Amino acid sequence: MNKLIPIVTVHSGFHHLKMEEISKIMGVSRATMYKYFSSKEELASGIVEILVNYIEELEEPSMTDGDTSYGRAFQQIFEQSLSSVGKMSEVFLTELETVYPELFDKLNQSFAKRNQKVAEFYAIGKEKKIFNPVNEKFLVLQDTLLLREITNMKYLVQNQTSMEQVLLDYYQLKKFQLFRSDKLSIVDDSIIIPIIRKIAEKNIRNMTYSNNPINAHY
Repeated sequence: MNKLIPIVTVHSGFHHLKMEEISKIMGVSRATMYKYFSSKEELASGIVEILVNYIEELEEPSMTDGDTSYGRAFQQIFEQSLSSVGKMSEVFLTELETVYPELFDKLNQSFAKRNQKVAEFYAIGKEKKIFNPVNEKFLVLQDTLLLREITNMKYLVQNQTSMEQVLLDYYQLKKFQLFRSDKLSIVDDSIIIPIIRKIAEKNIRNMTYSNNPINAHY
């Protein structure tokens, strides 16, 4: 499964794959594969289960060290949002919604639970006068919609920019949008910049992996 998941969720989707191709990617015989997955639906269900577990195991923001902890918690949530977007392509999500809507709903429900926790964090920050009085649901929705839009190759080419620059710009946008001006000093950018750079490099590798990642994997 570890070999198959990035190809299905990041690169090519799963609907067009034949079971024989899937067994080759997994590095097992068809007979062995069928012991675990008798159909594409079972395979898709297994992949969704792994993704759901990943989302549910994301560390919740902790505010145990006063105001400063809000700065790090914000960066932690930002990193999680970037990583989550990088794990699931639009192709994969569209196929899942079209072919297996129940699995798509299951994945969406896990995102909804995570987003609720993030919204609660934003709401607490507003009460503590650390965050600006911005609708926390809009802040969450912004990550859901805008991040996927600005991290695709078409956007980068059209705007003649790099993945790293886009993510850095988006980080600055979120920071100034969220924190009150007198609280900006509690955010240490030196912590998140190398993380953003690493995620940007990984995203570009995924996007340029190959025009045919399946054959490249063979």
